[in-house]
Amino acid sequence: MSDFRVATYNVHRCIGLDRKRDAGRIASVIREVNPDVIGLQEVDNRSDGTSESAQMDFLAGETGYEAVPGPTIKRANGNYGNVLLTRWPVLEKREIDLCFSCREPRGAIEALLLVHDEEVRVIVTHLGLTFSERWFQIARLGDIIKEKSAPHFVLLGDINEWFSTGRGLKLLHRLLGKQPVTRSYPSWRPFLALDRIWVKPNEALKRIWVHKTRLSRVASDHLPVVAEINKE
Repeated sequence: MSDFRVATYNVHRCIGLDRKRDAGRIASVIREVNPDVIGLQEVDNRSDGTSESAQMDFLAGETGYEAVPGPTIKRANGNYGNVLLTRWPVLEKREIDLCFSCREPRGAIEALLLVHDEEVRVIVTHLGLTFSERWFQIARLGDIIKEKSAPHFVLLGDINEWFSTGRGLKLLHRLLGKQPVTRSYPSWRPFLALDRIWVKPNEALKRIWVHKTRLSRVASDHLPVVAEINKE
């Protein structure tokens, strides 16, 4: 398999550090990153048709990707949540419910992609803010990871884990291998590794980095995290 590039990016409803809602700016950051597959979190996609509110449709159109929606909050005029953008064909897709108690609704997108004629299973997620809900959500994802197989598996998203000693992170490391720390939040001075990418098999991860540019530092309160994957 040739190299392919994946990324995760919490776009914060396309609101930048200057408090301007600018979906065009987010599209420009995605073009800078130039991923084959990117998981987005906090995408607002309402039906009035403007680039600032119909964000999933606008970003897919501006960048040329196929969009797979994974809304966690559904409204009469649209929805909000996760989005998977991909250049590669989607063979299967489903939404995973990760809602916990009375906390903000959470979820994940699971997709089977055909990349260079080989199957790659991808999960995009945005986990909760409290320890108990994150543990519930990671345990649920762990069950899915153990039961599903593909030559390559990628988990990416805003994991919302501040501490490297969290038991949820430890479980993911056991299942998928420990990955390098990627400090991506806050974008103006990142010191927290909230946004993460795991690749299985571990040796397929060629490199991983945080995309820091003048534009990405202001477009959202998170920076994109990017990984290059290779399997010969």
